Amino acid sequence: MSRRVALYARVSTDQNQTVENQLRELHAAAARLGWVVIAVFTDEGVSGTKGRDQRPGYDALLKGIARREFDLVAAWSVCRLGRSLQDLVAFLGEVQNRQIGVYLHVQGLDSTTPGGRAMFGMLSVFSDFEAAMIRDRVVAGLNRTRAKGTRLGRPPMPAERVEAIRAMLESGRSIREVARATGAGTASVQRVRASMQAEVEQAAAA
Repeated sequence: MSRRVALYARVSTDQNQTVENQLRELHAAAARLGWVVIAVFTDEGVSGTKGRDQRPGYDALLKGIARREFDLVAAWSVCRLGRSLQDLVAFLGEVQNRQIGVYLHVQGLDSTTPGGRAMFGMLSVFSDFEAAMIRDRVVAGLNRTRAKGTRLGRPPMPAERVEAIRAMLESGRSIREVARATGAGTASVQRVRASMQAEVEQAAAA
């Protein structure tokens, strides 16, 4: 029985490539391997770093995967599916959950073969390693900052501004009015109001 295949092609704005070049090679591979191409999805002039909401072709492909409309997804290269290793692993997890294969033309990988499955399985290991490395770099950076005595987070609001906010809130002014009048953000005004409410509750409970 012939495999039902969906082709996916993408090019970024900074490339001289076209989706037609990718699709030509994918159609040739499909004909050579006896696949039946039932859907073609493309994103032209879209970076692989964009989310699915900004990649309509990719979004439509994922919807087709969710409905198990095809047996295999074929892309010209692994970088056409995305630029993030974690995003790629998530994509592979989705297709595997739906028992759909993935074929990558440039890499010559087919997840329906034993060798292809082993290679794709290694991606999750590298993804975990990448995430751990990122966490280690973030923690190391925070520790260096603390060692230098640098304050982390937003600088504290001047006491004079806090008092002005409290006075205006006590007079019944709205959060937006207070924010405009004092030059503070609405989130900052909300935090001051929450602090005031907590003080009232503590006093009532005493």
